[in-house]
Amino acid sequence: MQDPFKGFNDDDQNNQNGNGPQGLPLPPNYATVVNPETGNMRIAKVGFSWTMFLFPPFPTIFRADWYNLLCILLLEISASMIIIMLVPANQLANYTSLIVPLAQSILWGSIYNMMYFKHLFKLGFMPADERSRDLLEHAHYWTQPK
Repeated sequence: MQDPFKGFNDDDQNNQNGNGPQGLPLPPNYATVVNPETGNMRIAKVGFSWTMFLFPPFPTIFRADWYNLLCILLLEISASMIIIMLVPANQLANYTSLIVPLAQSILWGSIYNMMYFKHLFKLGFMPADERSRDLLEHAHYWTQPK
């Protein structure tokens, strides 16, 4: 993904006062990460993902997060296979129509943003500013390299 603010970044400023690139205000629970090698920038929420809770797996598709999409799909397929093998046939409809989708939505809503940031860090991304670094450390998404 290319930098959506290309040509507007002010390299002399450190995005102080919670402002993102080009001085755009960022909500307090959003962090900016950048890949120093490519200049690629990503801005994403830290915390519970309501979009993943309500509309799975669309956030992974819109972010082009193919790695996490495949992980989520494989885990859901595996869980479905286990449920089909363990739950009696006369109770299967109750589980597959209400309990399992709700549990999956709560799970992915709770951990998807962390999965997304952790994968970005493995790809070489770093917090773009002090505010993002503090936010990511406080949420335990990122630890200072030693």
